[in-house]
Amino acid sequence: MLSSMNIFAAAKFLNTPIRHLMKRGVVTSAVLSDSFQVPSENGPLLVRLCNRPFGATAELSPAEVSTAAFGAEVKPLPQRISVVRDAFYPYDEDARPLNKLLKELPNKSLAVHVALTTPEDRAVVDEYVFDTESKTYKLQNMARDLIQVLQDNLSSCQDAGSLWLVPDIESAGKPGSIPVVGATKRIRQSSNNVLMVSPTAFGFNEQAAQDNSFMHAAESAGAHSSLTKKVLLEFAAMYSQLADVAGVKISLFEHSLAHNTPDACFPNNWFSTHQANEANGGLHEHTLVLYPMKCPNRAAERRQEIIKVIQSKGYDRIVDLAPAEANKKYFEGTGVLVIDRINGVAYVDISERADEGLAKDWAKQLGYKKLVTFRSSDLRGKSVYHTNVMMAVGTGVAIVCADSVKDATERSNLLNSLKATHEVVEITLEQMDALCGNALEVQGSNGLPYMAMSTQAYNAFTPEQRSTIRRHVAGILHAPIDTLERVGGGGVRCTLAEIF
Repeated sequence: MLSSMNIFAAAKFLNTPIRHLMKRGVVTSAVLSDSFQVPSENGPLLVRLCNRPFGATAELSPAEVSTAAFGAEVKPLPQRISVVRDAFYPYDEDARPLNKLLKELPNKSLAVHVALTTPEDRAVVDEYVFDTESKTYKLQNMARDLIQVLQDNLSSCQDAGSLWLVPDIESAGKPGSIPVVGATKRIRQSSNNVLMVSPTAFGFNEQAAQDNSFMHAAESAGAHSSLTKKVLLEFAAMYSQLADVAGVKISLFEHSLAHNTPDACFPNNWFSTHQANEANGGLHEHTLVLYPMKCPNRAAERRQEIIKVIQSKGYDRIVDLAPAEANKKYFEGTGVLVIDRINGVAYVDISERADEGLAKDWAKQLGYKKLVTFRSSDLRGKSVYHTNVMMAVGTGVAIVCADSVKDATERSNLLNSLKATHEVVEITLEQMDALCGNALEVQGSNGLPYMAMSTQAYNAFTPEQRSTIRRHVAGILHAPIDTLERVGGGGVRCTLAEIF
């Protein structure tokens, strides 16, 4: 039987959808007894019935459940059971074994196969509760999505674990794997909470344009600005993708001409937040970091009322690097930092906005044992102003424009570091120009990761590259923000400041 990872390789080689390989029995087998205990307090026992059901039944006998779960009649049986069905598979196909779809991880967490997030490969669940009077299991809910059932059960547990989306169930549970490290340390790469600033006083920022070659001149911020109105429409569509489609929680601020902050919609540059145990346990406290900004009107984005709201979320420690501005040294947050929060690796493209000394200081103060630095340039031969333009790191997949790093040793170090922990999507200089590197993994309300990017970036990826990204996320979120990208010189990732 092929492993899940080999299935993806076979699908690509044969130019055949993964679903079709599953249909042919490559990853399925007849199930005589099959069960999986959800590792949460009072979590249900998931079972496959021996004979495929073609819908729910009003009740099930304990003997039927026992035989399906264990191959023989056993006692006692759990109070709650959930029958798993492949409702979108042909009637004559074998059921997918549960141990090919799910795996228990440390701290009551679960690895879940990414196939369950696709419409054609999702599984549904019929939920039953034991009735003491009739001595049978009575139907409570029918045809619920399996992942939603798992998330509901984990979140109801006082010491809740989390779901980890993986393309390969077998390797997900190996010591040192990202799901095992993350579940053990109780840390995540992505957050369900972000801070955004609506571009209510957006305009072309001449100060920032001095070293940002992705920007194109346009009108400055002003009253009754048609540019501001156009960018706001784009921003609203992006906000909807995040909030309405994925269920990301957003702390939304605004700005006015009086603030003199035309780039305020890119808040990730002036602060970042960090979980205790981040960096594979290297960081011991819940931490807020403030950063030194190169442009005076970008430093003005550090508004005290916003900082107080962030602080109210409860941080044990504040690291303030902003005073370095007085010495003309800059380090612009998660614009210049691309962070592997689970494995404890920080990637920094050294530039006018990323001082190498401050990068080392940041790594030391945040408990990051590995700092990968390099220098990159764009199609025009100019220094890339922010690292997050040329690369992104998710839980299991990374995107990088290695061609932008001209030094062979630096390029090799960068790629080797990424490939040691992630499946890597390499993009071209042209794709970097379309802001394919400016993507961010966020966590949806269902506990699963999504990759957020602009529609320009989405369209610039090849179908194969999008497929690789999709193997590690529940979906790709995108919205057209062409004006914001062209005038502001930043994409979707730049507009999102994660709150951990």
